[in-house]
Amino acid sequence: MTFDDWIGFLGVFQILLAYLLNVLGKINNKHLAFILLNLVGASMACIASILIQYWPFIILEGIWALVSLYSLITLKKA
Repeated sequence: MTFDDWIGFLGVFQILLAYLLNVLGKINNKHLAFILLNLVGASMACIASILIQYWPFIILEGIWALVSLYSLITLKKA
């Protein structure tokens, strides 16, 4: 596996972990851990997509990261 693969793999793992924890009822979508796992995971997956120049996932993961950042900001304001 290349460096790009590892960044993408770790990012996607974090997103899937957040989803799994949510489905199992361990955390909800307003939990700080859920938001941070999505923010960091999507950011890493976006970086990996940039490194391999794959635009569909740059857009997908970039927007996912921005939505997660928005969730973090609104969580901190509440």
